[in-house]
Amino acid sequence: MILSHLLRALGYGARGGRNLTCEEAYDAFAAILDGRESEIQVGAFLVAMRCKGVTCEELVGFAKAARERATLPCAGLEGLVAVSGPMEGFQTASPLEVAAGLIATAAGAKVLLITDRAVPPRRGLTAASVLHQLGAGLAWTAREAEDSVERFGFAAVTTTGLLPPLLGLRRVRRDVAVRTPLATVEKLLAPPGASVVLGAQPGPVLGTAVEVTQALGHSSALTIQGVEGGIVPALTRRTRGIHLDGNHQVPMTVDPGDFGFRADHEPELPMFGPPDEGQGSGDNPMLVRAACDQALAVLSGETGPARSAALLGAAVILRAGRIAQTFAEGVDQAAATLESGAAHDLLRRMREPR
Repeated sequence: MILSHLLRALGYGARGGRNLTCEEAYDAFAAILDGRESEIQVGAFLVAMRCKGVTCEELVGFAKAARERATLPCAGLEGLVAVSGPMEGFQTASPLEVAAGLIATAAGAKVLLITDRAVPPRRGLTAASVLHQLGAGLAWTAREAEDSVERFGFAAVTTTGLLPPLLGLRRVRRDVAVRTPLATVEKLLAPPGASVVLGAQPGPVLGTAVEVTQALGHSSALTIQGVEGGIVPALTRRTRGIHLDGNHQVPMTVDPGDFGFRADHEPELPMFGPPDEGQGSGDNPMLVRAACDQALAVLSGETGPARSAALLGAAVILRAGRIAQTFAEGVDQAAATLESGAAHDLLRRMREPR
């Protein structure tokens, strides 16, 4: 069994072994997705990778194995922007990439939002939960996502719909109870040729994330350390990111003060008490409804921190899609679109019975 061999190669701790080659990482993840390894071996491997730290080559190998087994929508569609936030969801923040994605779409982008619901161990609040509550449609197959992009310019699709073996790994993720490389691989299920927007966790991971997207063949990508690892920049601080444009990697910061958006706190949702054991914020119907109401308020033109954050998120998507050349231009385009009512009209059309 390949994981037994690779676990010996990984050793114990950061100094006890070696990194895997891209080919070894590919073989390992292929074996996991094909169901050729036990849950115990898979859990041990994922924890060992987390303890060691994952390299760019390893992530490329994992992602290639996942992409080969996935059914990815909209391959080769010109102008598509694939947006991936944290699949395990948010604990306290609202998934404002829903409002940001709809605003960016109404401003001229083609947006594919890659998301999922109730992903362990966090089981946080995700775009999928909000879209389901909004009644705006959530694609479970690549074909459904393609139809939605063709009709509206926007689709949200689940990772488990694109790559069903991920569903079989949920018990392992729950029992391991820590974030593993699976959370990163899910975000890399972007169609070939698409521009990519990735949310990244805090820490020295930005360079690795950009190098991985470049190695996977994307010529345009924007990786950003938004709130709770999402794609929406913060309002209380500067947000770091890296923009991949062709062969050039350009470090950047998004300062909310440059747009008059700096605030004392991030957009807030009501508190409904701690989640029950084994559950997270995404399992709380009242919290999901509150996030839905917040997205509706933004799209209806209500002012406040949520609107400011959504405009910054839309600007990130517009810049990654090369519709806006700068963040300032993207914010202006997003604000004009929101004020025109085009984003709210897009949501209305998506909610109509087919």
